[in-house]
Amino acid sequence: MSDEIWTRNEIESPCVKICVVHRESRLCTGCLRSIDEIGAWSRLSPEARSAIMAELPARAGALTKRRGGRAARLARS
Repeated sequence: MSDEIWTRNEIESPCVKICVVHRESRLCTGCLRSIDEIGAWSRLSPEARSAIMAELPARAGALTKRRGGRAARLARS
């Protein structure tokens, strides 16, 4: 049996299976898409997906390293 039936002629998802939403930017730290984009991905046109994919590299700067949590509390002690 051929796998051709599962081959689609459309842009693939940028998901890298690191699904954590950054608190301030509201972007996934893995793929850099917004929650709305992730939820709508399967319903978007190939053109809309391509447009989002083109924007993703520029979004990396929107993520900043967290400075809180247990490590920060221990450092202050």
